[in-house]
Amino acid sequence: MDTPGKWHFELVTNDMMVLYRIKDVVHTGKTSYQDVDILDTETFGRCLVLDGKTQSTEVDEHVYHEALVHPSLLLHGGPGSVFIGGGGEGATLREVLAHRSVERVTMVDLDAEVVDLCRRFLPRHHRGTFDDPRVDLRHADAREYLASTADTYDVIVLDLVDPLEGGTSYLLYTREFYEIAKSKLKPGGVLVTQAGPAGLLNYGECFTAVARTLSAVFPRTYPYGIYIPAFTTLWGMVTAFADSPSASPTPSPQDPDPGHIDRLIGERMATEPRYYDGLTHRSMFALPKYLRRSIAEEQRLVTDREPVFMI
Repeated sequence: MDTPGKWHFELVTNDMMVLYRIKDVVHTGKTSYQDVDILDTETFGRCLVLDGKTQSTEVDEHVYHEALVHPSLLLHGGPGSVFIGGGGEGATLREVLAHRSVERVTMVDLDAEVVDLCRRFLPRHHRGTFDDPRVDLRHADAREYLASTADTYDVIVLDLVDPLEGGTSYLLYTREFYEIAKSKLKPGGVLVTQAGPAGLLNYGECFTAVARTLSAVFPRTYPYGIYIPAFTTLWGMVTAFADSPSASPTPSPQDPDPGHIDRLIGERMATEPRYYDGLTHRSMFALPKYLRRSIAEEQRLVTDREPVFMI
């Protein structure tokens, strides 16, 4: 088989990699914090790659960002203030601002250069939402910002890069950080974080450990997963509720019937999601048996002294 041209490759596990053909290199360079590549590809359209790992692609970024944002915001009951940690492409911001109740969004991304590149080269991701008057964009460490701010939030959305050894974000997956974040939630508040791969080959890298760590801080936590084609695997997320079941009218993400979610979308969102709806919601929270068992058996507690790293 003839396969000319340039190819991007990255590891899925230590023994397996994925490759896709590059049409054009839009940008390649290094910021103060990380390597950045923006690629036009045959399969996934324009892609953002940080430190050699694909962050999002034009073809399927809506799957990831809708799954990350909408369950927690819809089940909150009407969030007015939202904190976004990371999210440099602006796509998480786009989905948050689709909720009519949102009045204020603080987005804190460490790398101003990456955000500027995304503004220039990923317009289909952010769709101009950086210029929305409800947005307060800051460039700082999300942990330091939350620890020092007097502001509190209805929802905290953590769209962070993966916890890589020597990277910028691994201390944003620890018990100490989650305790800081919980202290910045208003009564009834919700936190959601991306939590790494959850497929049969790689769920043990960090997903189950992050789920277990959040459950040590929050009274109610719900791991879930969604398949992301560009990542070639099920991807894990965890939503965590600051109030106990007896203290909050907020339903479990596992409880609402599809019709209830669809009604909330119609009542509270300015735009209809492309991927997420009631049936999709139900499937996301119906984890396969191997994940339910592994989360229940997980013993690792991620701390500043004992962080978790992906490959």
